[in-house]
Amino acid sequence: MAFTAPASDRAITLHYDDLPADLTFGRSVAVDTETMGLNPHRDRLCVVQVSAGDGKAHLVHLRPTHLGGKGYDCPHLKRLLADSSITKIMHFARFDVAILQHVLGITVHPVVCTKIAARLVRTFTDRHGLASLCRELLGIELNKQQQTSDWGSAVLTPEQRLYAASDVLYLHALWEKMEALLLRENRRDIAQACFDFLPTRARLDLLGYEEPDIFSHRG
Repeated sequence: MAFTAPASDRAITLHYDDLPADLTFGRSVAVDTETMGLNPHRDRLCVVQVSAGDGKAHLVHLRPTHLGGKGYDCPHLKRLLADSSITKIMHFARFDVAILQHVLGITVHPVVCTKIAARLVRTFTDRHGLASLCRELLGIELNKQQQTSDWGSAVLTPEQRLYAASDVLYLHALWEKMEALLLRENRRDIAQACFDFLPTRARLDLLGYEEPDIFSHRG
């Protein structure tokens, strides 16, 4: 039976404009983003949330200068996301990698993506969203009501903070489940090849090559 993820601010730390210099995350970090929309060239990156898989989430609220912030002057966050010794765990990494690379001017690697993994091994279903996977594999019910809220606000509501945190708090546990399934189905290697390609796939998207598909025979 699914249960509701804990609705508590105690597991959430909100940072403005950057992460603290002395914050560490170990060998892997869960990462997600909140934006004003789904067009990296048009829509502002507002929040980057990260977790070490320890039940705690850190939210970096990136405020533009006219709202009292520092824009994308966030060297500690950039260093974490570009660190090649730390694996970034994401869900639908194609978008998050693209927006982070475009806005922050870094290459985000290495990356693993639970959505790609789900598509490779859960071929018996078309339910590959984070909420569905958390419900079916972890027994955790995520509240997605704030997904389309206004993330550009100068102040995040408690509901937005809880929503953002929930998108990273369970990614380590979910990746553990997904990696076991990839190994079971002998698809770990092809998944890794997909993950390794993500920074390049993001660059292609940013260049406008979502369509036409350059790998297609058509045309």
